[in-house]
Amino acid sequence: MFEQARCWIDGSITPASEAKVSVFDHGFLYGDGVFEGVRFYNCKAFRLPLHLKRLQRSAAALQLTIPYSSEQVVQAVAETIAVSPLTDGYLRIIVTRGVGVLGINPATCMQPGVIIIADQLQMVSDAQREQGVRAIIASTRRLTPDRLDSRIKSLNYLNAILARMEANHAGVEEAILLNDRGCVAEGTADNLFIVSDGILLTPPATEGALAGITRQTVLELAAANGIPAREAVLTPYDLYNADECFLTGTGAKLIPVREIDGRKIAECPGTRYQQLTQAFSALIQQETGD
Repeated sequence: MFEQARCWIDGSITPASEAKVSVFDHGFLYGDGVFEGVRFYNCKAFRLPLHLKRLQRSAAALQLTIPYSSEQVVQAVAETIAVSPLTDGYLRIIVTRGVGVLGINPATCMQPGVIIIADQLQMVSDAQREQGVRAIIASTRRLTPDRLDSRIKSLNYLNAILARMEANHAGVEEAILLNDRGCVAEGTADNLFIVSDGILLTPPATEGALAGITRQTVLELAAANGIPAREAVLTPYDLYNADECFLTGTGAKLIPVREIDGRKIAECPGTRYQQLTQAFSALIQQETGD
């Protein structure tokens, strides 16, 4: 199952089958840590500096010190990709609070740990990417910023997992989370865009969305290609009446949505989605191609 996966753990590279972390690591015990997902193409990490900047900000919000400099993490990423049998793949960069005694007090953890995993990640099938996925609006709500800010990419994903379980029970591929005011936040592991009257819209991070790297890239590509785009507060009404809808994320890349709560989206895959997907693929080649 993990034959192609390779792991870098605090300076040592090992096959996934031999990788070990302590059962007393607070990242494992309590989800006390942060992470980044990074794609690599042609053996080169895509937009790694932006991911490391977000990793640092997530860690700072949790008063978690990353025990390596950015330059050292970049080198560790390069080493992990080099030993991977994959040319194109997915990286998971994890910073845990480290080993401590039982109990949630982080003061008992003396040394944070860093893990980098290189493997494959396919969130949807090729057929689903071509025809679009179906989604529901979950009853599970995204946590508010005064509880846990969505811009912190922490190891605790129970909120999203519960929403994904709702999607599984409903027999669809994705769930969309609302915030406590009933406004759209994001998908379970991806940002959300709609097209309405020719304008590309996405919820701001303050509504409970992750400040996604792919999300920002899509906004940049929209500007470069003359597509009107802006952040906007959205409700389920806006989703039901959207001309197009699609999801974005490092793992997801771009995925069209064809149905929300049994309501068909007018265009899937839509014109704007196809235009941006082509631009995104061209950007990947431009930044990582030989």
